Amino acid sequence: MTDFSHIRGKITYDRPLADLTWLRVGGPAQMFYQPLDEDDLQSFLKTLPLDTVVFPMGVGSNVIVRDGGISGAVIRMGRGFNHIEIEGDLVRCGVAALDAHVARRAADAGLDLTFLRTIPGAIGGAVRMNAGCYGSYVADHFVEATVITRAGEKRQIGADELEFAYRQSSLPEGWVLTQAVLKAERGDADALHAKMDAQLKKRDETQPTKDRTAGSTFRNPAGFSSTGQADDTHELKAWKVIDDAGMRGATLGGAQMSTKHPNFLINTGGATAADLEGLGEMVRKKVFQTQAIELHWEVLRVGEPAPKK
Repeated sequence: MTDFSHIRGKITYDRPLADLTWLRVGGPAQMFYQPLDEDDLQSFLKTLPLDTVVFPMGVGSNVIVRDGGISGAVIRMGRGFNHIEIEGDLVRCGVAALDAHVARRAADAGLDLTFLRTIPGAIGGAVRMNAGCYGSYVADHFVEATVITRAGEKRQIGADELEFAYRQSSLPEGWVLTQAVLKAERGDADALHAKMDAQLKKRDETQPTKDRTAGSTFRNPAGFSSTGQADDTHELKAWKVIDDAGMRGATLGGAQMSTKHPNFLINTGGATAADLEGLGEMVRKKVFQTQAIELHWEVLRVGEPAPKK
């Protein structure tokens, strides 16, 4: 039995996860750990057997936890990792800081990170997934990040190591982001806040913000140019190909593709993780059958299916 008596953070076993995700589904974490600070996190990872799977978790905005739960250690980054500090044109923020809060604090200081305002979730997930909106992405502003490796080593990494791509990065499995530094251009604070207010209004008009969702379900697909070459501009929109496939409003159990914006999976109240993932796979299959376009998940799916009865 591994001795964690020296760990200052909280460790809970078989902790249900559904209440920590925006979709409100999923089974328990075999081990659930809430670190107090970076030193505590380093100690935990050095002590945790290397064959134990690690899943860092933020606010649960972009994830489906499968009904059987997660075997291994779920690390929930909380209050010790939600700082936001302004240093000239740099914004240093803990990975648990909400994207919206970072955008607002930056705007207060006359710094333009407005693209983050309508992105659900926290900075850790935004960096890991190279989140973006309105033509701007984390990669455009990224300076460096602090990580704790799976072996418990603290490191600073740059964009070259993360290898940012569309809606993804190459952060190694088991590495835990703790903070990130973003660089922003100067702007008028009042104008930046007005810009974000307009973005919020547009989002509420076009997206099911009052429903249980996990944000955009699929990445926008790459298209093909007139010469037949792959076109990675992503001007082809996931919602459009889903709509064209006749899957707007499609249902499976308690899951539904939103009628307001068909690239949003909704838990209508009684969905299981299997309903949500199953409906997503139905959409992917139908889009490929009708348009020969392969959709790729943007929402993370983690854990194991429920045991068969």
